[in-house]
Amino acid sequence: MDNFPETGEYAESIDPSVQCTDCDAVCCRLTVVLMPEDHVPDWLVAHDDHGLAVLAKGEDGWCAALDPDTYRCTIYAERPAICRKYAMGSPGCRDERRKWYQRPLPTPVKLL
Repeated sequence: MDNFPETGEYAESIDPSVQCTDCDAVCCRLTVVLMPEDHVPDWLVAHDDHGLAVLAKGEDGWCAALDPDTYRCTIYAERPAICRKYAMGSPGCRDERRKWYQRPLPTPVKLL
C-alpha cells in the first residue's frame, strides 16, 4: 500500500509548477536509506556511521547513480522505494530547492 496518497491534503500540497527539468537534482544530494526490498547494484551501496545501508555518494556529494552530464538517474527503473515516493513539487522538494538555491557561495580563493 502506498503511503503517499494521490488525493487529499498531500496531493493538494504539491505545486504543479515545480518541474525536475529546471532543477539541479538537489534531491539527489539527500541521504537515501535502503530498505531490504530495494535492489540496487552492490557498487552503489554504502554504509553510514550507524551501519545503515544507503545509496553511495560521489566526491561531489551527489548520488553515485546520478549521471553528472544529464542529471538523470542511471538506475531509474530500479531506484529505491524512497526515491519513487519523493514527489516532484512536494513541500519537501520545494524546501530542498529553497535551501540549495539560497546557500552561500564559496569565497573565491585569491591567487598569489
